[in-house]
Amino acid sequence: MGKSRNLRRRPDADDAVVEPVDGGLAELIRDRDRARAWTLLIDGAPQSHVDLDDPGYLSFEYQRRLGHVIDLTAPAGRPVHAVHLGGGALTLARYVAATRPRSTQQVVERDAALVQLVRRELPLAVNTRIRVRSADAREGLAKVPDGWADLVIADVFSGARTPAHLTSTEFLDEVRRALKPGGLYAANLADGPPLAHLRGQIATAAARFGELAVVADPTVLRGKRFGNAVLVASDLPLPVAELTRRAASDPHPGRVEHGRALTDFAGGAVAVTDAAAVASPAPPPSVFR
Repeated sequence: MGKSRNLRRRPDADDAVVEPVDGGLAELIRDRDRARAWTLLIDGAPQSHVDLDDPGYLSFEYQRRLGHVIDLTAPAGRPVHAVHLGGGALTLARYVAATRPRSTQQVVERDAALVQLVRRELPLAVNTRIRVRSADAREGLAKVPDGWADLVIADVFSGARTPAHLTSTEFLDEVRRALKPGGLYAANLADGPPLAHLRGQIATAAARFGELAVVADPTVLRGKRFGNAVLVASDLPLPVAELTRRAASDPHPGRVEHGRALTDFAGGAVAVTDAAAVASPAPPPSVFR
């Protein structure tokens, strides 16, 4: 049954927009500390933060870490070809457009109603070369030409879980096909103790890429709480030293694992195939309180 598209504004109409979308109830909540900044929530779960006056500002911890990967994809300011699997409020696409003018980007977001809401309430700046396609992430990725992308970012959640078909070696085969030689793949992963999903995703990426790193809060890597980890992969050596420096200087410092330490962290986990893939674990209710 289709959802009503009636837009609702809260009594403090300038501070929130509430509207059903395909993935649940979307809310845009104004950031009271920044004049034209908004946070997107879906069914109460924070998804994205956008500052229309300063799209180079990344508020969310995991988005800052993905921003570091974007910064290190090529020399500063050089345009890139980027694919974003999962659009949210188009935060990272806006970041690329602001920090690397003339970049060409493709965004694949399954939730067409969410795309319409974001375009209407948080319009893109003029002359941004961002194409948004409403499609399943893997189906949209299949339409990207061979060797087109300098960077592929996967940040896809459905009901706060990464869909199973985006966790397999077959999915990463499509990522590799779309990437230029030496291009970067970055994925936002969410997991909690005992970190079986994260370990499995490291093993899966290791089966398809020669170089890996993971950036996360140390407490997440120790299995002390549920949280986000950014997985970075390439066939060429990664800028680990600079990534480590940037992550350590964040407001919430992150730790970078790579090489033998990352292999040991994976602990003998096996690569995930389509036949065995399952969605990532759902976060506990306390995460959003």
